[in-house]
Amino acid sequence: MIKSRCFLVLTTLITVTYQNTLSQALPDKASILGKAVLANDYFMKEYPDPSQPIVTNITRPSNIWTRGVYYEGLMKLYGIDPQQKYLQYAVEWGSSHKWQPAYSIITRDADNQCCGQTYIALYQIEKDPERIRYIKECIDSIIATDKINDWSWIDAMQMAMPVYAKLGVVCHDNRYFKRMYEMYTHTKKMLFNSREGLWWRDSTFLPPYKEPNGQNCYWSRGNGWVVAALVRVLEAIPRTTVGYRDYRNTYLAMMKALLPLQRKDGFWNVSLKDPEHFGGRETSGTSLFLYGMAWGVKKGWLDRKTYMPAIIKAWNGLANEALHPDGMLGYIQGTGKEPSDGQPVGYDHQPDFRDYGVGCFLLAGSEVYKLASK
Repeated sequence: MIKSRCFLVLTTLITVTYQNTLSQALPDKASILGKAVLANDYFMKEYPDPSQPIVTNITRPSNIWTRGVYYEGLMKLYGIDPQQKYLQYAVEWGSSHKWQPAYSIITRDADNQCCGQTYIALYQIEKDPERIRYIKECIDSIIATDKINDWSWIDAMQMAMPVYAKLGVVCHDNRYFKRMYEMYTHTKKMLFNSREGLWWRDSTFLPPYKEPNGQNCYWSRGNGWVVAALVRVLEAIPRTTVGYRDYRNTYLAMMKALLPLQRKDGFWNVSLKDPEHFGGRETSGTSLFLYGMAWGVKKGWLDRKTYMPAIIKAWNGLANEALHPDGMLGYIQGTGKEPSDGQPVGYDHQPDFRDYGVGCFLLAGSEVYKLASK
């Protein structure tokens, strides 16, 4: 009896030690890349023709924001794994839409401009002016006016800010940087809570609005979009660009705020301050936070000892718990603007759109890959 109990205790200790080791170790580059490729291959097989419309409750063109985010991730994957099929898939997508923003060439809707990030990235690979002709025309029509309040919801910053940043770089034109900072500042004054280092999704969530537990409502993916926007802008623009220091300081404040909100399993809840309000694993927000943290550690802005445990937990959680053996991603919250939207969230649940979830995962994996030692 005593021997049986000792064996049970020993087995438990070995299991716990093994699980702790898994949570504390970052896989090697080959493993990380393999997980990213698996998720991407699943998506490309599901959508072999990038020009085909997206059909859910209605039919939409395939260059809307959800697909635009996927291509952001694909281009990052291409950066660490330059397979020709990735580049061809992206070029076919852009050319099938004649390199135009979604729905209309002249649009102030940030969601419709998101695809321009990949158009510009492809222009940087091959200097075909047609690839940036229409997205430049779109943004030029905006900076020709004095209106700076287009980004009334925080998702808009990830959809549009990198477009302005990249146009400023490729066109050597500071006007894009200036207007980007003006629009960002307008939104920040309204929606950023500097005391908590987090953003309200839009004005409908400002106090006195509260979560069921009495905390402010900070939506995970919404804050993830801001993290991604800041990272993509900071890695694109020169350090002397107007707003650079503000972007950097806001990014660092968010990283500090997000670190203690991580779940033990590596994920973040959809409601950052109320884990009981539709709590549970969620892939898209977690991926975006992981993307930001991995980028910051690699750049030397975040303390490695402080943030690497969170990075390792997040990656192992996503790669081992959210990613199916066939490459499907689970735990993706569907579209919406708050914790209650896009529910339920589960391992086997299919959201209304999954393309942005894959894109977020690829962004994260591509940065985590750079931190692996071999």
